[in-house]
Amino acid sequence: MLLSYLPWESPAAGSERPCMGDTNRTFTYREVEERAAAFAEQLTERGIGANDVLAVMLPNSLELLIALLGAWRIGAAATPINPTFTARELDYQLSDSGAKLLLASPGTVSGIDLITPEQMRERPLGEIVNPVIAPDQLALLVYTSGSTGQPKGVMLDHANAQAMTSQMAAVCSFTDQDHALLVLPLFHVNSIMVSFLTPMSVGGQITVLDRFAPDTFFAAIERFQPSYFSAVPAIYARLAELPDSATVNTSSLRFAICGAAPVSKELLDRVEQRFGISLAEGYGLTETTCASACNPINGVRKAGTVGPALDGQQIAIVDPEGNRVAPGERGEVIVSGPTVMRGYLGRPEATAETIRDGWLHTGDVGVLDEDGYLSIVDRIKDMIIRGGENIYPKEIEEVLGTHPDVLEAAVIGAPHARLGEVPVADVVLMPNAVASAEELVEHCRGLLTKIKVPVRMNIVTELPRNPVGKVDKPKMRREVLPVPEHETSGVRGA
Repeated sequence: MLLSYLPWESPAAGSERPCMGDTNRTFTYREVEERAAAFAEQLTERGIGANDVLAVMLPNSLELLIALLGAWRIGAAATPINPTFTARELDYQLSDSGAKLLLASPGTVSGIDLITPEQMRERPLGEIVNPVIAPDQLALLVYTSGSTGQPKGVMLDHANAQAMTSQMAAVCSFTDQDHALLVLPLFHVNSIMVSFLTPMSVGGQITVLDRFAPDTFFAAIERFQPSYFSAVPAIYARLAELPDSATVNTSSLRFAICGAAPVSKELLDRVEQRFGISLAEGYGLTETTCASACNPINGVRKAGTVGPALDGQQIAIVDPEGNRVAPGERGEVIVSGPTVMRGYLGRPEATAETIRDGWLHTGDVGVLDEDGYLSIVDRIKDMIIRGGENIYPKEIEEVLGTHPDVLEAAVIGAPHARLGEVPVADVVLMPNAVASAEELVEHCRGLLTKIKVPVRMNIVTELPRNPVGKVDKPKMRREVLPVPEHETSGVRGA
């Protein structure tokens, strides 16, 4: 199998075409291949070989990308680590992954051998020979956010990566003229697959930003003229907050992708209209190598859905007994195809629970329409059971999102002595908005049945988020106070 996302197998292999750059440097495809081969030599000298694991704990950088490619040249896997991790979190991932070497900034303390970006060799000492990499060779160990316990290492091999990049290239009609602005953190599979490997697979170009900030982000768009970027709802919410006076030239962008977490149609519409960006919402998990569904760039886009299954994957909806349900009916989303992970590292029971008969059970509640377009209703674990009635927080969040003063909303279930749980909401307002908690409760009363109206409406400055930008509902649930028994309908919030 030709692994076309690798620079030495890309259509631009060995050429002087720009491959990857940051705000100060640009490497050609030839230079990327040289640097990857040089780092591969160093890994071999450090005793790293096939089936070993290299840990990489760096902010977004060209060195991080070169390190992944270097590890793959010798048959090793890489596990990217959040550079903001504490020593405890770092030690956990190093131990669980079995990493033998850590690429990190000078001074990083760990229990294994350390190499720094400054020590990375720029040119190989020996002849560059294209390696033969088996499709079933482990490529990445990407750790889940750990919202339901200790993080688990998702095992993705090169066949997973090849399938993902080819499917994304097809749905987005990528060519060698495409240029990705990489802004999401590279310890997340979305950034690695959609903004790094996919453009390289077609001979395109990548510009890496070390972090996201609205002003520098739009300055980078104007400077580098990318054709697309991929981001999460939290980033689009920040962009929507920009004042109307902010002028931005987005003419180079063909489209942008929104994924990794649910987003309201209202927020997407706001960003599209404000900045003239065509947004395509997609859906997937780390366990499916990033994306399983996406609204097509050049086909029918259905607002409010995450699109149909990518070509080569299958999506179905099942009831709690595992039976398929009819179009339009709710159930758990399951996925099959060549992007499904090999499993969780060292966790056969968790793997067997998640992958059954070749289908990955996502834990998401969804609906397929007659055309196969998927709508995500909510996470099964986020569902609120109020006196025996099922309530999906996403529905309430979407209603709150229709209020013109609401930027973002997150709804969880709070303990209630008599009813079990009742919905409570945290809301972030648009800049300079003045809506009160009472007004937002009344807005909900006009659009939701009584049991779905939040009992508490808290106006907050921001929503808690986990390291990949998703709203951290487990944290919200841990910190929420029980609701007194007499409170069963919408009341004034904080």
